[in-house]
Amino acid sequence: MKKPLHPSQDNPPQSPSALPIKTGAEIIVATLIEQGVDTMFGYPGGVVLPLFDKLYDAPINFIIPRHEQGGCHMADGYARASGKVGVVLTTSGPGACNLVTGIATAMMDSVPLVALTAQVRTDLIGNDAFQEADTTGITRPITKHNMIVKDVKDLQQSIREAFYIASTGRQGPVLIDIPVDIEVAKCQMKPLGEISLAGYRPQEKGHHRQIKMAAEAINKSEKPVLYVGGGVISANASDELRAFAIKANLPVTMTLLGLGSYDQTRAESLDMLGMHGTAYANYAVQECDLMIAIGARFDDRVTGKLKTFAPNAKFIHIDIDPASISKNVNVNIPVVGDAKYILGEMTKEVQHKERKAWFDKIADWKKRFPLRYDAKSPNIKPQYVIEQIYQATKDNAIIVTGVGQHQMWTAQFYKHTRPRHFITSGGLGTMGFGLPAAIGAKIAKPDTTVIDIDGDSSFNMTMNELCTAVQYEVPVKVCIINNGYMGMVRQWQELFYGKRYSKSSLKSPEFAAVAEAFGAVGITVDKKSEVKTAIAKMLGEKMPCVVDFKVEREENVWPMVATGKSLHEMDGLDIFESMA
Repeated sequence: MKKPLHPSQDNPPQSPSALPIKTGAEIIVATLIEQGVDTMFGYPGGVVLPLFDKLYDAPINFIIPRHEQGGCHMADGYARASGKVGVVLTTSGPGACNLVTGIATAMMDSVPLVALTAQVRTDLIGNDAFQEADTTGITRPITKHNMIVKDVKDLQQSIREAFYIASTGRQGPVLIDIPVDIEVAKCQMKPLGEISLAGYRPQEKGHHRQIKMAAEAINKSEKPVLYVGGGVISANASDELRAFAIKANLPVTMTLLGLGSYDQTRAESLDMLGMHGTAYANYAVQECDLMIAIGARFDDRVTGKLKTFAPNAKFIHIDIDPASISKNVNVNIPVVGDAKYILGEMTKEVQHKERKAWFDKIADWKKRFPLRYDAKSPNIKPQYVIEQIYQATKDNAIIVTGVGQHQMWTAQFYKHTRPRHFITSGGLGTMGFGLPAAIGAKIAKPDTTVIDIDGDSSFNMTMNELCTAVQYEVPVKVCIINNGYMGMVRQWQELFYGKRYSKSSLKSPEFAAVAEAFGAVGITVDKKSEVKTAIAKMLGEKMPCVVDFKVEREENVWPMVATGKSLHEMDGLDIFESMA
């Protein structure tokens, strides 16, 4: 957890008379630099111009997207790839409103983000002034905290508190609304001091008694499963997770956002569980006698029918957020605290146990129900494309996705081995997330290959951000799994609505031609024999590149747990067996 800020010993607090007097805009820039911000995303507009004027000479890399939503996703991708707080800045009214989807995405996935929005003058607030919107009211349900600053003397501390709140406890987005008159008002800068907020005391160290109880339960269990979510990645606890799992000899399954927290190439990995998880993960969950959940929240896409979820198990739940514990599943042993610290302490307490019968059973499930597709098909199968991307990059790329079938295939067929190398929208399921988030990730990690595996419908939503990638020379790679449908919508219509494909097919442009028009490289692939060559060419490009893979149109994601069914009631396993 980020520690409260204290005055530097090299720069002791100055006397009040010696403190510099600055405008609100100057205070914002100085405080952002103080907080370590070197990159921002955002879009100018009338009431934020005083701040943009001060950013003109600031040592901050400022990226202008083509739409504020794209800028927010860029800040999100930057935060997920780097572990730092992402920062986005917009004007009032429509500028602020255009952040809503991006902020909600960050909130659902616990991403540290600070959104600075400009506002009309304080004397005009509530009068329906030009480009006025109740930004704090609109975003209150989708932020961890938000505030409007109506006195320039509160501005500096508000920004410091925003970064502290965003980056501690269960991380999340914080919004500060700043009227334009506050940007031009003047006051003294304040020295950096400790952040202390009444009622906000994130608990880092779990209770020792609870940790000991959890370890004892693990030592006694015969058929445990370690269920890992994105909280482990947020806590930078992947090393501790690996040490804990190996010492206790535990099979490990991960949520969509937890992928990369544990090396999926290791034998004890069960890969992803849930609606489109592996059969062996879901069967193990349903038969386990103890579930150890770390940084996960038992969401509906993981549990299936709650009443029959892990029916034989006792539950240990480790989470930084006390509100998440026993929210969906009644927990036997709760441990509130930071995953990095708690895993370190639990590793000292757990014992190695063979559990041969349990691992043999899991191995049998893996043998009987591996993830499969028709690899002999002459058509381009989406799973084949993703496998080839994996073979070409292994764990040396950051993979970002949009939302839909391609997202699930990427989770299934790309083996994620390191944290912060798989970035996707989980809780909100935001189509259009892929490209802008990939741009943000590439800016955060310029020396790492960043690939957006996207769907045609998802890519259509924000493909204008290719302009941003070209302008700022951000060489992201885009692989479009183009089936001519809103793929997951079509799959549900096939399975549950009698193949009545109502409005689920959109006519897309020729994406390669669009990419070329934007100034990027465009490649179209409509033959299976061209897939490997196209991927190699894409990876060799030093500029943004879009590869449009024309895949089989009505391929489905299997296995699938339909809504209302239990995890062991998976559809598609008979299809797997027929391919064996």
